[in-house]
Amino acid sequence: MHPATRRAIFRRLQAANPSPTTELLYGSPFELLVAVMLSAHTTDRAVNAATHNLFPIANTPAAIVALGVEGVKPYIKPVGLYNTKAKNLVGLAQLLIERHGGEVPGTRADLEALPGVGRKTANIILNMVFGEVQIAVDTHIFRVANRTGLAPGRTPREVEQALNANTQAEYRKDAHHWLILLGRYVCIARKPKCPTCIIRDLCEYPHKTRATPPRAAARRLPLPSRVRTRRGRRTR
Repeated sequence: MHPATRRAIFRRLQAANPSPTTELLYGSPFELLVAVMLSAHTTDRAVNAATHNLFPIANTPAAIVALGVEGVKPYIKPVGLYNTKAKNLVGLAQLLIERHGGEVPGTRADLEALPGVGRKTANIILNMVFGEVQIAVDTHIFRVANRTGLAPGRTPREVEQALNANTQAEYRKDAHHWLILLGRYVCIARKPKCPTCIIRDLCEYPHKTRATPPRAAARRLPLPSRVRTRRGRRTR
C-alpha cells in the first residue's frame, strides 16, 4: 500500500473519531490492567459486566489478594476461561504488591512478567497509562491490517511491526483504537460492511461486500375493464 493511502486512511478515521479510547470501563491503571487481562478470548461487554460487580468489592491488588482465587471466581464468571483468569488475577495482584509496591509497572519486561499479561496487554497499558506509542494487535486489528492491505503479516507480531514501521507518527498513538473499532463494528469477520465503510475506496480487499440493491416496487397489474361482483354481475 502506498504511504499516501495509509495517511488518507488514518486521516479519515481520525476525522470520524478524533479521541478514540477503549470500550472497557475502568477508573485506575490497576482496573485497566485487570480489564485488559480479562478481555482475552471474550468481549468487552462481558468484561464490563464482570468488573461492574468486581470493582466495587475489590479494585486494588490488596483487595484482590484478600478475596483469593475462589472469592474472585463468582465475580468474573461472565468472561471466558474464568477459572484460569481468577488464578492469574490473584497471582498478578500478589506480584504487584511484592515487586512494585502495589502499583502498575511502566516497563514491558515487568508487565509481561505478571501472570496473564502478554505482549498485547502490555502494549495497551504502556500506551494508555504511560503514553508510549505502542500498537497492540488483537484478532480485529490482525484481520483489518491484512484485509485492507494496511499492514499484512502472518502473525500478530509481524502485523505490529508493520504498523509501527508504516504508520505515520501523528497517527501511531491512536491507531490501535481506530483499527479495533473498525474491525469490531465494520470490517467484521463474516460479510464485512464494505458499503458503509468510510475507507472502502482506499481499502485493497479484493472481495468487498457489495451493496444490497433496493427491492423493486411490487408491480401493479392493470385493472380489467370489467370487474365481476360477488353476485356474478358485471359492472364497469
